[in-house]
Amino acid sequence: MENIETAKNAGAKMARRDFIKGASSVAALSVFPHTFAIGAAGKSPNEKLNIAGIGIGGMGKNNLAACHEENIVALCDVDQDYAGKIFDRHPNAKRYIDFREMLDKRKDIDACIIATPDHTHAVIAMAAMQAGKHVYVQKPLAHSVWEVRKMTEAARQYKVSTQMGNQGHSAHTTRQICEWIWAGAIGDVREVHAWTNRPVWPQGVEVERPKDTPPVPDTLNWELWVGPAPMRPYHPAYLPDSWRAWWDFGTGSLGDLGCHILDAAFWALKLQYPISVEGCISTYWEEFWKYTEPKNEMYPRSAISRYTFPAREGMPEVKLSWWDGGLMPPRPDELEGEMGDEDGGLLFIGDKGKLIAGCYGRNPQLLPESSMKDFTPPAPSIPRVEGSQEGHEADWVRSCKGGIPASSNFDYSGPLSEMVLMGNLAVRFPGKKLLWDGEKMEVTNNKEANAYAHLAYREGWTL
Repeated sequence: MENIETAKNAGAKMARRDFIKGASSVAALSVFPHTFAIGAAGKSPNEKLNIAGIGIGGMGKNNLAACHEENIVALCDVDQDYAGKIFDRHPNAKRYIDFREMLDKRKDIDACIIATPDHTHAVIAMAAMQAGKHVYVQKPLAHSVWEVRKMTEAARQYKVSTQMGNQGHSAHTTRQICEWIWAGAIGDVREVHAWTNRPVWPQGVEVERPKDTPPVPDTLNWELWVGPAPMRPYHPAYLPDSWRAWWDFGTGSLGDLGCHILDAAFWALKLQYPISVEGCISTYWEEFWKYTEPKNEMYPRSAISRYTFPAREGMPEVKLSWWDGGLMPPRPDELEGEMGDEDGGLLFIGDKGKLIAGCYGRNPQLLPESSMKDFTPPAPSIPRVEGSQEGHEADWVRSCKGGIPASSNFDYSGPLSEMVLMGNLAVRFPGKKLLWDGEKMEVTNNKEANAYAHLAYREGWTL
């Protein structure tokens, strides 16, 4: 264990100048090509960014807090009551309800933090990038594969700095997992399992679309909250927190935790597009799904998504399974302690051993656990992000000021989000293996399924 701590300390002490300027650091981060951003106009690394928050009542407030050393100049939220405390926390920031008005009027904004419900990520982020603003967008990047791809392409086109809010990507432990696997600690990996305790909100067949139509609160702009999704009557069953369960608004359990838990596997195994994906749900849910109108209202209470990735960069084909809603993969015989942590976990099965970690890549360990005593970790080869709780946002801020790209910029987090959303697409068609052409964004063996890779927008909304 002493060797592990030595490696941790060595990584933590890497100097900022090495992180930002070192050519070897850039190479180490470039598992995928990264888009180099142009710094905010006229900003030096020592100057403050002018940041706007869009969707500030939930996770957005934490992202803003992590950027407290910058200038928070504008705040936007369609729910004035839910966001009220955050508005009060930043009395000098101009308040807005409509992000379009804010972007049109406030030319001084350098960067935007976007933490709205999933179905509005893309339209807001695209408008911000088109206006030349750097963007930090909560996970997953968008609601459909097509939206994610368009956002990734736009980041390159407009040369803005980007970051997805999967904060575990900036953790030292996630980098350790990559280094251990690349060093051959468990041999070739051909099987991976990931799981979560989600959903922790009402979801499944026991929940139906509300039939009553209470009045819209005076403090909420329901039209803007629905955004590009199909219009429906307001009901508190959808917000502020339960929107994740509904197909029209959220991305379910996989969308909520997938970009956190699957991140280390995606990075360490150099994954990109799966060649096939298959969803599995309970028989009871499948019958409800078949006979209930309107169909596809909510994500199932529990599901399994199984991915197949081709051989790549000297690594063999790998099968990856995602489990949620209380479903779990088989417990490794070698494991003495808990399976992951309270939020979920990740298990790599290699030719020479196994590696298990918790959500966000926390607490990685080799199996059997006794093998950790004799394990000498490789020297850190991936730069460590400075800071702890605020490191992920700080990584993005440095990039906005002309530093190297943030580590979860859209060239990395775009393909990761596409993979996550493909698992949800498969859940819409349980029991059917969908063959996927990632380059073309096309399900090649199921026309009906293919339509869900690109969801239609409500009239008046475009990307």
